[in-house]
Amino acid sequence: MRGDEVEAPMEATAVNLARAEFQCNVCGAWSSRPAKGFDRESGSCAHCDSSVRLRALIALLSQELFGVVIPLPEFPVLKGIRGLGMSDPPRIADLLAEKFDYTNTFYHQAPRFDVLHPEPGDLGRYDFVISSEVMEHVPPPVETGFANLYDILKPNGLLLLTVPFNLSVHAEHFPSLHEFDIASPGGSPVLVNRRPDGSVEVFDDLVFHGGPGSTVEMRHFRKGELLQLLSSIGFSSTRIASENRHQFGIEHALTWGFPIVARKGLVQIPVEELAASYYEAQFKARHFEAEYIRLRTDYDKFVEFHESSYAEATRELEARADWGRRLDREIADYRQHFHTLVQEHAAKEREIMDRCEAAERVQSNWWVRMLQNLGLVQ
Repeated sequence: MRGDEVEAPMEATAVNLARAEFQCNVCGAWSSRPAKGFDRESGSCAHCDSSVRLRALIALLSQELFGVVIPLPEFPVLKGIRGLGMSDPPRIADLLAEKFDYTNTFYHQAPRFDVLHPEPGDLGRYDFVISSEVMEHVPPPVETGFANLYDILKPNGLLLLTVPFNLSVHAEHFPSLHEFDIASPGGSPVLVNRRPDGSVEVFDDLVFHGGPGSTVEMRHFRKGELLQLLSSIGFSSTRIASENRHQFGIEHALTWGFPIVARKGLVQIPVEELAASYYEAQFKARHFEAEYIRLRTDYDKFVEFHESSYAEATRELEARADWGRRLDREIADYRQHFHTLVQEHAAKEREIMDRCEAAERVQSNWWVRMLQNLGLVQ
């Protein structure tokens, strides 16, 4: 945390606490809210990893261009509006390039933009410039950098800006910077500067943002002085966008990180292009509506057919189950009948055998008596 940071109270209404998700206005996707709240720089969108700072900048751009905050994927395509980014993250730069005539630039690689020495062809060229966490790294005099940003804007252009600022004093870390370099004697980085008079000075305890080298922090801004500087350069109005937008996951936990918009004038939206984009969107909406109706009709028919098939199959299964139960009962009856027949057959067989045995005894006794009567046997 910076030494001059001031914690800002978070709004904790029942509605906000109950809202478990937010829509990222950078990519348009929905994400769960972080359990510990939002951090200015940490990625909190589960899909594009955007931070509160980046979402706040896109919300401010939408508000200034269209008068309403809408997600970046829903911006109309307006190639008649030209924008310049200063080392914007690719996830934002790619989407902005789809919507506008937009170029993302870098200090150390192409397409290169040196805010202290802009190309003559850049003057009066851009409708908007996005400069997020850049101007605190620009070598002095930073006033020249801001004046150049004013000059590259069209008469109706606007500057979208984030820098570290506080309510105390403007702090130039290296006020006499002239010819300098970063060295690391003993492994610790230091800034070595040769003043205009030839004397040399060395600074340690450097603050880097994102890595060593050109990312060394040159200054902190004072809020009042920063707004006064922008006004003195010629911007007709400046505004600090401190509002929270809970539905888009924009909740400022600190008081120094708000985005700032500085206007030269009111950006003129190309009406014909906007109308074309509107009618294209209307055409797509009608097409999608017709496609939805077709798919919904097909789906309803599909559901109806399968529900009917299911009902018929259910009835057939129930009929087969009834037939199976009847067959089981008939088999049980046949088994019982067969068992009865077996028992009856066994009883008949025993009865016949008993009669045969009795007949044999009777016959045997008859012959014995006959022989005795004939005197043939005793």
